[in-house]
Amino acid sequence: MSLIAGSIAHTAFGGLGISYYLSLNPLMGAIVFSLLASSSVAFFRKKARNRLDTLLSALWATGMAVGLVFMFLTPGYAADLFTYLFGNILLVSTLDLTLIVIMDLVIILVVVLMYNSFLAVAFDEEYAEVRNIPVLAVDLILFGLIALTVVTIIRVVGIVLMIALLTMPAAVAQLFHKTMKGMMVTASLITLFATVSGLFISYLINFAPGPIIVLILSLIYIASIGISQLRTTRRLKKWPHRSSG
Repeated sequence: MSLIAGSIAHTAFGGLGISYYLSLNPLMGAIVFSLLASSSVAFFRKKARNRLDTLLSALWATGMAVGLVFMFLTPGYAADLFTYLFGNILLVSTLDLTLIVIMDLVIILVVVLMYNSFLAVAFDEEYAEVRNIPVLAVDLILFGLIALTVVTIIRVVGIVLMIALLTMPAAVAQLFHKTMKGMMVTASLITLFATVSGLFISYLINFAPGPIIVLILSLIYIASIGISQLRTTRRLKKWPHRSSG
């Protein structure tokens, strides 16, 4: 799933480049390209399971190549496109913020309405098919939400650092929760903390916020692994018979 998110993000760069060349809002192009990429992954994931890495690599490389070609075809210096690569939340416009809010509301609404279907497909696809859950349709919607999520955070940390923002909070939450809802809430709070504190620190040191946010997430992730292992060690010392079971 991490590679899928990264592939969708880099494919979105192709839409950014085309939109910039046509003097359109870059986020609109990113939405179109990321949704096309997510649909392609959903359709071919089961049929080409053994070649999924090839498909993801092709989307990854093609999206970046298309974006770079149109970036160089655009007259002048495309400085704005480089902010999408490395992120700069200080350059988010009112229109960008409006699109982000709309996409956030759509994502939250769909997750609430389809929570059980997402949980079933993510946990066991074969069981979901036996229960007559339309797995392909759920995959299309799920990967579509990943695409929209990618677009919403491109401005914050950029395409290059985006994968960390999607994966590390969830990895930390998974260490301390056994329920999906608990993981989702904790991961959201971790992301909120890392983003706000990263913005504050970057302001104090006059540095780009994207790398600072990712470094904070990395420190949280490393600390969480240590805490989790310490808890496991204490539990085994307290109930040593469980280790042999």
